[in-house]
Amino acid sequence: MTPAVTFNAVSFAYPDQARTALEAIDWGIAEGEFTLLAGPSGGGKSTLLRCINGLVPHFSGGRFGGRVMVFGQDTTTYPPRAMARTVGFVFQDPEAQFVTQRVDDEIAFGMEQLGVPVPTMRKRVEEVLDIVGLAALREREIATLSGGERQRVAVAAALALQPKVLVLDEPTSQLDPWGAEEVLTALGRLNDDLGLTIVLAEHRLDRVVAFVDRMRLLGDGGMVAAEGTPRDVLPLMHRMAVPPVAQVGLGRGWSPLPLSVKDGRAAVRRDEAAGVLIPPAPLDAGMPALAPVVRASGLSAAHGGRTVLHQVDFEVRPGELVALMGRNGSGKTTLLRSLNGLHRVQQGRVEVLGRDVATTHPAELAQVIGYVPQNPTQMLFAETVDAELAFTLSHRAGGRDPMEVLALLGLAEAGGRHPRDLSGGERERVALAAILVGGPRVLLLDEPTRGMDAEAKQRLVALLRHLQAEGVAIVMATHDVELVATCASRVVLLGDGRVVADGGPRATLSGSMTFATQVNKLYGGGYLVPEDVL
Repeated sequence: MTPAVTFNAVSFAYPDQARTALEAIDWGIAEGEFTLLAGPSGGGKSTLLRCINGLVPHFSGGRFGGRVMVFGQDTTTYPPRAMARTVGFVFQDPEAQFVTQRVDDEIAFGMEQLGVPVPTMRKRVEEVLDIVGLAALREREIATLSGGERQRVAVAAALALQPKVLVLDEPTSQLDPWGAEEVLTALGRLNDDLGLTIVLAEHRLDRVVAFVDRMRLLGDGGMVAAEGTPRDVLPLMHRMAVPPVAQVGLGRGWSPLPLSVKDGRAAVRRDEAAGVLIPPAPLDAGMPALAPVVRASGLSAAHGGRTVLHQVDFEVRPGELVALMGRNGSGKTTLLRSLNGLHRVQQGRVEVLGRDVATTHPAELAQVIGYVPQNPTQMLFAETVDAELAFTLSHRAGGRDPMEVLALLGLAEAGGRHPRDLSGGERERVALAAILVGGPRVLLLDEPTRGMDAEAKQRLVALLRHLQAEGVAIVMATHDVELVATCASRVVLLGDGRVVADGGPRATLSGSMTFATQVNKLYGGGYLVPEDVL
């Protein structure tokens, strides 16, 4: 096949960094191929992607060697603006690429800069709004959208330019399961029908492996650890990084290895026909009847001129890990921010450890409640990771040992680095560390696993369990169904700003068309994770 993208001996180091982010990379991407980049946080995935449209080295600076060719264009000769007709790019942090205020204006902006005729522009705006499921939000202010809705706007804006190559960095990290399925199905259709070459970096492999032609697994410095079809590469990965349906397949010895729930169901039927039995499904663990440390009563709140929470009653007890789930825009972030006084409520009352949030000074609340927002870059301002943690400790009574917290999060070597030099997943962990050193008794997390690899996610789960054992109450807004099945003690499902379900993860997630895990879709009942059936 004709090469769309070719890397020849590409090496790169960021400014003032002795360590190379990429080292002697040779790589070819065929025209019309759908390629997945996987690997650990900080392994060079984002840097590799930014080479494809010339952001590295034109905007990054640093030391660049070798050559990247995209449909015959040398990216060191053609800057990103000149590459825009050829390469569409969706950032890991969608807010970084927005330049207008309204959804439809943002989608049209790139086309305006390239001189696309107005009739063509209008037609494309309509097409991409339908493709990513945003037609109902076309006139909304971007600032009023949820993180997942903004992510879809970024995808739509890139697609509207009709590039030959579409590059996406963690495009589903903030999307609910339905939203992720819509976007990936649309990408698959564009790849199949129009021959669009797609290069995508993602940690949520369970969402994407069934769509891609090839996988490239990276180690340190962007070096390839394995490459081939998903069925070639997945068996070579750490078991916990493999999608649950493939984990079950590897454990059961299924061949061919299932990449989707449909594949897995066929294998389960073969097992059942052969008389292979699985153990009874576990039950949800009960929680001690302790007094709540967080209580919201009749809570209503608005955002962007519309009511997003309607008469919500919500409680969290010491040692609980409550997962907030629901579609993008269902009110999860607004509820989190209302619990610590960052969002003014219209009606109702919020109490934290007996304090009325509405009448308590934010500095007093900050002594007992910690909040890590959806975009961690918003709260990182110091020159080094160590300085970030030191700032928190200077404003807290007591606290935790910073080195211990960094070690627990796999950041022991990052103390002297600037937070903005880290990968998205590493910044997420730094933001969490900066809150945890203060020793909060209530912890609020908004999409904490965005950008995290499997190992970092395991560390996070272990840390959250440790905090639970200490009696810390945790509320976590997330779309990561598999994470919730692993560590949540309770699941609260929001729909249109109302609580539609509240219970243990096995009772709440089982049988759901949207929020069931891959294992539950295979076996039903109370089965949620691979360990339940292996």
